[in-house]
Amino acid sequence: MKNLPIFDLLIIAAYLVGMVLVGIYFASKNKNPEQYSKASGSIPGWAIGLSIYATFLSSNTFLGVPGKAFGSNWNAFVFSISMPLAAWVAAKYFVPFYRNTGEVSAYTNLEKRFGAWARTYAVVCFLFTQLARMGSIFFGISLTLQALTGYDMEVIMLVTGICIIIYTVMGGIEAVIWTEVVQGVLKTLGALLIVYLIINSMPGGVSKIVEIGKSDHKYGLGSLSLDFTSATFWVILLYGFFINLNNFGMDQNYVQRYHTATSEKEASKSVWLCVWIYVPASLLFFIIGTCLYAYYQVNPAMIEPVKLQAAAERLGAGASSADISRLAATLLPEDYGDKVMPHFMVTMIPTGLIGLIVSAILSAAMSTISSGMNASATVFSEDIYKRYLNRKISQQENMRLLHIATVVFGLIGMLCGIAMIGVKSILDIWWQLSGIFAGGMLGLFLLGIISKKSGNLEAFAATIVGLLVIVWMSLSHLIPEEFAYLKNPLHANMIIVVGTLSIFLTGSLLASFKNKKEADPSVTTGRKVPQKEY
Repeated sequence: MKNLPIFDLLIIAAYLVGMVLVGIYFASKNKNPEQYSKASGSIPGWAIGLSIYATFLSSNTFLGVPGKAFGSNWNAFVFSISMPLAAWVAAKYFVPFYRNTGEVSAYTNLEKRFGAWARTYAVVCFLFTQLARMGSIFFGISLTLQALTGYDMEVIMLVTGICIIIYTVMGGIEAVIWTEVVQGVLKTLGALLIVYLIINSMPGGVSKIVEIGKSDHKYGLGSLSLDFTSATFWVILLYGFFINLNNFGMDQNYVQRYHTATSEKEASKSVWLCVWIYVPASLLFFIIGTCLYAYYQVNPAMIEPVKLQAAAERLGAGASSADISRLAATLLPEDYGDKVMPHFMVTMIPTGLIGLIVSAILSAAMSTISSGMNASATVFSEDIYKRYLNRKISQQENMRLLHIATVVFGLIGMLCGIAMIGVKSILDIWWQLSGIFAGGMLGLFLLGIISKKSGNLEAFAATIVGLLVIVWMSLSHLIPEEFAYLKNPLHANMIIVVGTLSIFLTGSLLASFKNKKEADPSVTTGRKVPQKEY
């Protein structure tokens, strides 16, 4: 099917128009930067919790998680299992910290603690993380809509991007939060509908799905061995804890929402509400992947077009049909997992319901992208423009700056999405990029919060060490084989773990050494000082 039925197109168009109208409605309320970035602290905790949940539940989850479960097992679900511990730390320490500072930017405190360089470094890491996130989500949504419509992925990114930019620019953080409340509900209902349709189409129903899943080991959470070179249970658990700690503690998307709450208590409630909804919701997407795997095991002929499409994309334009067929026959489920759910939608979901499910996937993409655009614009305004270019900017000029920055970051996010066309797994590419960019930022933040005796010099030296470690771990695969002993032996998801600990431990040890040196007069005088001279 190369064209959606008119009825489905009308449903999707109505959804996009509705989102734009929401932005227009809230535009009249945004009279100043405080309202645009903080909603003047007027949002109830339950709405913020649903908003954070919707940001977590991006199209990377909607498409990438079922693709991952289809191609392997439930190992990636361990990421969700790590969330409650990170949420506990956030609610107990991070939320009160940010609410007490009153700073809309998550990175202002780093300058007070270590100097301007620390703030700027964290801002750069955050912006790169957001561009990687937006790019992966633009890519994911265009992958689905291309399968449904036949339009070029670049055109799809442009159309959806324009709609997202319009309502984000006009509505500010309040429009983002309230649209995400609707989107969170919509995407959850969409996932439940997909599960129902797969089970309804499956000969043998639930029992057959469970049987196939068991026989092919689809429910495993990963090896429990202490092996950090592959995606074991412990690697994903550590990765998930550090990434979620970064999300709740350093990510402007979430920190900014703490300031929109009516009170500190409501802000803490929003964190826990997000966790208790997201964990079972993410499990639902793993169930979808396993259901799809079982469905296509029973109907193997129906998966052939997906394998041929994946093979054609790998070989590129000009490949012969024979070459495509030969490659398709060798592909494993993990090689085409991200394309399976779009294919099921094209072939098995009836008219009308496709429009609803595509709207759910669009909402998954739009909520995260709009949030990232708003947060990036806020950080650019607070931490770059006001800090280095114009400290005395007027409210009117600041509003104009926020609008322009939102548009610019949205457009750059689209370009990043175009650059990702052809990647093997949406979830893998996002996890790798976020681990690289977030590691140094989180390590510096924890050093400032926990190690009270660490100063500017210790933090700077520790950050240099951490950066060198992260660069080596990220790029060591490029080292020639004759120097294989110099390559990073750990799994890619360990980058954020090792990078964070490198900065925190190095800074703490340097601070401890400095304080010990200052406390011992013999170190500076060169002689042992008698006890009575102290």
